[in-house]
Amino acid sequence: MANNTRARRKVRISRALGIALTPKAEKYMERRPYGPGQHGRARKKADSDYAVRLREKQRLRAQYGIREAQMTRVYEEAKRTSGLTGENIIELLEMRLDALVLRAGFARTISQARQLVVHRHILVDGQRVDIPSFRVKPGQMVHVHERSEKMTPFQVAAAGSHRDVLPAVPGYLDVKLESLQATLIRRPKRSEVPVTCEEQLVVEYYAR
Repeated sequence: MANNTRARRKVRISRALGIALTPKAEKYMERRPYGPGQHGRARKKADSDYAVRLREKQRLRAQYGIREAQMTRVYEEAKRTSGLTGENIIELLEMRLDALVLRAGFARTISQARQLVVHRHILVDGQRVDIPSFRVKPGQMVHVHERSEKMTPFQVAAAGSHRDVLPAVPGYLDVKLESLQATLIRRPKRSEVPVTCEEQLVVEYYAR
């Protein structure tokens, strides 16, 4: 029952933000692409500039499943880093441990990836890490604990069962799925990161 409630909530959020956050939400949105509620089909008035920027920030947050405080910290770090702030935001988010667990195909959704990390199934260079926001460095290997490998969710992942709903493995990751191992080769580039976002709008939201 709890799983169904969470799934329905994700579908509602996905429709409101106009982006599928889970494979199940994507199926629902294909069947019913308009917004939730009785007025979902109605033509809406144009959003204000603030509303457009707010929604874009919410879309990015939702794709990584992070809280506002975390998002604000990433923005501040991205602003201090050389290069374009918007691109930096996404590149920094993409180096989160839970994001890389998802990209590698060990999980089907970002929520599941976060659970795997929190439940101490994931190691980085042989050390257990149970913090989803842990920043993986280039050259480090993310892998599943030996005792966890035989669990059904990981056997399913190792067989490649999530690949049908996930984007292709990006070039900054070297994945050995059958061994449940993935190495971050280098810092991700924004153009390679499979998230839907107009990052400049996010920067404008925080810079207001």
